[in-house]
Amino acid sequence: MADLGEYRRKRDPACTPEPMPDSGLLPRGEDDVFVIQEHHARRLHWDVRFEREGVLVSWAVPKGLPPRPGTQRLAVHTEDHPLEYASFEGEIPAGEYGGGTMTIWDRGTYETLHWNDHKVEVRLRGSRVRGTYVFVNRHADRDWVVLRADKGTGEDLPEFVPPMLARKGSLPQDDSEWAYEFLWQGERAQARVEGGRAEFRNAEGEDVTWAYPELKGLGGQLGATEVLLDGELIALDGGKPGEEALRRRAEVSDSRQAKRLTDRFPVLYLPFDVLHLDGKSCLDDPYPRRRRRLERLRVEGDCWRVPKHYVGGGADVLTAALANGLAGITAKRLDSVYEPGRRSPSWRIVTRTRR
Repeated sequence: MADLGEYRRKRDPACTPEPMPDSGLLPRGEDDVFVIQEHHARRLHWDVRFEREGVLVSWAVPKGLPPRPGTQRLAVHTEDHPLEYASFEGEIPAGEYGGGTMTIWDRGTYETLHWNDHKVEVRLRGSRVRGTYVFVNRHADRDWVVLRADKGTGEDLPEFVPPMLARKGSLPQDDSEWAYEFLWQGERAQARVEGGRAEFRNAEGEDVTWAYPELKGLGGQLGATEVLLDGELIALDGGKPGEEALRRRAEVSDSRQAKRLTDRFPVLYLPFDVLHLDGKSCLDDPYPRRRRRLERLRVEGDCWRVPKHYVGGGADVLTAALANGLAGITAKRLDSVYEPGRRSPSWRIVTRTRR
């Protein structure tokens, strides 16, 4: 039975901006409204709420609703919330229950296909989520699982794509047909973000997430975005990229050692390409389109940022790179697609020895 008693017990109206309706008869609607709130609390999760008998019946889904069938995700059944919560956005103060930032990620109407204490099946019609989902009670404390029951859309996010490689060469003659990026001489790394969690793999596809704990927050920044990024890891020594600093970070043997080195030799992740985005491969897109998609992600933080690229003007970019102590630049044809695992003539490394 719908009840706001637990909701009220967990909250002090003098300390939190969350809605706190007076006790009394619960309002009744059409039992057809849903809301999904992105909740940056101690751990990022998505609160999925359905209007039912005058309250919002709620589940906390750590990785968000699965976009395609074949994957089931944990869904923790939480206390009922008041209907007013369907429009709530704001900052719950630190130290309060659920402290953190709450924003509305999607909302709309839903159709009930099945509803009891063991199974809830609903068809959602929102601006971002449209489809049929099933919540199944595992009868283990409050833990349920949620899965998608219809076909969904898009392709699964790859675990890893063999990185495209560049050949050594000289500055192109047809300068306007090329883009230029600084050659950072870092460690190649792919970032896979799904369900607000980021994983990192090196050029051989080995999981190195544990070695770079300061990069954990990238997943939270990208939220529900599903993306596979290609880029470089550099380590800073006194605020400047250092080969010895990178070697020290790359050769750690356990996560505790990695954490001790984060202050002395912090790493910076520089994504320069996007390989897969929200259910769609980007490999066959030309370089400028991939760059636009990458820049729209707004990957910007203390430990990660998208490095600049320059169309044309290769000689000036090379001069600037050398003047700042870098080994050179990478030239990339504007019409080039991403060729996994291939050392392609469409990407060219230009160094001080081949000016």
